Amino acid sequence: MSDRRIRRIVIVGGGTAGWMTAAALANAMRGNCRIDLVESDEIGTVGVGEATIPPIKYFNQSLGIDENAFVAATGGSFKLGIEFVDWTRVGQRYFHPFGSFGAEFDSVPLYQHWLHARSLGEESSLTDHSMAWTAARRGRFERPVADRRRVQSTFDYAYHFDAGLYARFLREYAETRAVRRTEGKVVDVDLHPESGFIERLTLDTGATLDGDLFIDCSGFRGLLIEQTLHAGYDNWQHWLPCDRAVAVGCEIGGEGLIPYTRATAHAAGWQWRIPLQHRIGNGHVYCSQYISDDEATATLLAHLDGEALGEPRPLRFVTGRRRASWYRNCVAIGLSAGFMEPLESTSIHLIQTAISRLLALFPDRDFDPLVVAEYNRISALEYERIRDFLILHYHAVQRSDAPLWRQTARMAIPDSLQRKLDHFRGHGRLLIEERELFQNPNWLAVLIGQEQWPARTDPLAAMRREIDAPGKLAGLRRVIAEAAEAMPGHADYIRRHCPAQPAGSPA
Repeated sequence: MSDRRIRRIVIVGGGTAGWMTAAALANAMRGNCRIDLVESDEIGTVGVGEATIPPIKYFNQSLGIDENAFVAATGGSFKLGIEFVDWTRVGQRYFHPFGSFGAEFDSVPLYQHWLHARSLGEESSLTDHSMAWTAARRGRFERPVADRRRVQSTFDYAYHFDAGLYARFLREYAETRAVRRTEGKVVDVDLHPESGFIERLTLDTGATLDGDLFIDCSGFRGLLIEQTLHAGYDNWQHWLPCDRAVAVGCEIGGEGLIPYTRATAHAAGWQWRIPLQHRIGNGHVYCSQYISDDEATATLLAHLDGEALGEPRPLRFVTGRRRASWYRNCVAIGLSAGFMEPLESTSIHLIQTAISRLLALFPDRDFDPLVVAEYNRISALEYERIRDFLILHYHAVQRSDAPLWRQTARMAIPDSLQRKLDHFRGHGRLLIEERELFQNPNWLAVLIGQEQWPARTDPLAAMRREIDAPGKLAGLRRVIAEAAEAMPGHADYIRRHCPAQPAGSPA
């Protein structure tokens, strides 16, 4: 049997996607395959993916990265969820926490008991039963405990970090494991005349790079997957109409280092606030149909906590996904594979899952079409399910004060999302698909947060007369509040465990 193993991998593009891919492949290959990464310092990176969701912890752990060292190196902070301001209507706010709502005390879900109690006059909010939000609103943080009997085990967390510093951190990791970086721009791509597979890249320096497997981390332009191979793109702008963003960092002010991301809706889009140790990241995502670039920038600058650090950076994008993220011997990872606007912090997660999927379905040089098709099938499902979750935020609104919100409130939505909405609005039931990223607590937080109240509650909740559900819910709120009060402040926790190194100091 001939040796058909992949001998050389070429990654086009650095940034978060390129160096996450390089680090993970280097860790998996253990020196048994040459890995080249080509990037140009003249080509900037997007750098909007500074907020993450909990699975990023497992990526770092798989590489053997110490969490405190990582947070310190990236100027990071901890994230317990996302606060949404002015989404349902102006003046209203809600929180999407990481983790569960409370601790279950019956076979009927806790939230169904809460909905039934609410129908009888209960005045507490659902997030009063969330350990993550109870700590977040107090500005507290501590890592969850492993003991499932304690309420401090019911929450989860992710990170805010500087994406540029994260890429640098992973570059050092990858280069110490034999990844070879080449400076330059790709100016020509040679294809095999019969198979159409990529054979060779030519750089502006005149250097060439041969490979068996090519990974496109070139960002929105999709240098290999689209400009060369023409894989095609599904445009979802009719559901997610924001098509531009402007981003800028600012000095720390206002509430400072709060342990959560904030997403504030404006007339023609929304603004993110991401607190880091050395600055606050800000951006205005907007629909160019309803606001000019200058007006969008002015809106962003008018809502900063402190002085802007540099000039605002404009971005243009089309929300959607590549029709084939893996085509021939090329795999697109990151923005070259598709773009889900950063509303629920999924950009870096989609890089992570693409890498995991590639490793799980890693090819030989025959590139079995069955393997490629499976990779693309799973990728498509992942993007579509995240798409539906994002559309929910835009569609389930009561705002009528601006054209954008009137458009999204009345737009036709995918059947897959409509089915979920119908079941929840009818009976408060959640329909979550297998392998779906956002699970019951995530959907519940947004549905309740955006006041999608069920017409009826679960009949079983009303039948559980032997259970003092209101009493159990009140006891749970008390225990959660006491546990949150005992936590250290978020900034104090960082100072104690993972303070960023001052610029120019040794690591």
